[in-house]
Amino acid sequence: MSFDTLGLSAELLRAVADQGYSEPTPVQRQAIPVILQGRDILAGAQTGTGKTAGFTLPLLQCLSTRPRQHQGRRPVRALILTPTRELAAQVGESVNTYGRHLPLTSTVIFGGVKINPQIQQLRRGVDILVATPGRLLDHVSQKTLDLSAVEILVLDEADRMLDMGFLPDIRRILALLPQRRQNLLFSATYSNDIRRLADKLLDAPVQIEVARRNTPAERVSQLIHPVDRERKRELLSFMVGAQDWRQVLVFTRTKHGANRLSRQLEQDGISSAAIHGNKSQGARTRALADFKRGEVRVLVATDIAARGLDIDQLPHVVNYELPNVPEDYVHRIGRTGRAGNEGQAVSLVCVDEHKLLGDIERLLKRNLPRTVIPGYEPDPSIRAEPILRRGNARPGNQARPRNRRQGQVLRRA
Repeated sequence: MSFDTLGLSAELLRAVADQGYSEPTPVQRQAIPVILQGRDILAGAQTGTGKTAGFTLPLLQCLSTRPRQHQGRRPVRALILTPTRELAAQVGESVNTYGRHLPLTSTVIFGGVKINPQIQQLRRGVDILVATPGRLLDHVSQKTLDLSAVEILVLDEADRMLDMGFLPDIRRILALLPQRRQNLLFSATYSNDIRRLADKLLDAPVQIEVARRNTPAERVSQLIHPVDRERKRELLSFMVGAQDWRQVLVFTRTKHGANRLSRQLEQDGISSAAIHGNKSQGARTRALADFKRGEVRVLVATDIAARGLDIDQLPHVVNYELPNVPEDYVHRIGRTGRAGNEGQAVSLVCVDEHKLLGDIERLLKRNLPRTVIPGYEPDPSIRAEPILRRGNARPGNQARPRNRRQGQVLRRA
């Protein structure tokens, strides 16, 4: 099947061809015709499956072929909500790329940058708005944004938005939208909260699922290296140097841990940068750009900062610390093995993390292979320490904020 069989316009097909694509991915084959029919969808698709183009292409076509309901002004007609700044920027880039031959305008708004340039852009009129929930509501409170004419709503990575405490914000935003609209919900996992949100939001949706629930990419090889907690950084430096890894995404649990590890790797002679919520948006953007260009070998990230990162042909992901929530392991290793490429996911596991590893293996329904690196054998006399005692994040069953104030804190991670 080719793109020209999906019912897309000549302008969109030209933009797709400009990017060198000829065959749609499974999520694109399923989602595009349904969205063009005006139906609501509930799509289970992880990042790296082509889901962004799967909703961007038909959204652009729908807006370009429908007459504007409001003459004389250009209100927001399509709203795309994303959980993180990086993902918002990437979706905005996709809208610009595929809509380059259409007379539609778009902009991206998120926190961490000055609000006045965003206000000026909104005043000029925008057809398609890509936004994070917090900054969107900032504009609403300042009366610089009108959502009364939205025709299409997209919730991208809805599961992550709920995990980050955005549900109250999403409810406030939904109350600002017209009752009659098309709704597109994309989620990598289907939790009970996602099901409840879908039941309230979607009208007779078509359900699309292109990956089995919580299944990591099949092209990713997964390996566990047992090691003492105090020798993890030494082992990581050894692997990067000995195997000449040139591009490695490394996950830590906390912002402080990401900063510390990045500094230690620099001391070891390995170019490194950290991205997390305490970094300015400019610093995060520069670090990611340097990493993509190969000027930085190791990018150290927290889960929230790294969600949605789109890095072509990323060969290596390292779990320096296992996540507290086992589903986050799947999201982490999904950064590699994308678009038909092979990938490797390595986890450095100390005695403290044996329970976390067990939770991950139960989710995957299989045991992951273990390999002890000679010279880095764990000391059997070292006892496990509770992870919380060592200053790490909340355990998984406490990760979701219980009130709005906590949610605001988590969103900056």
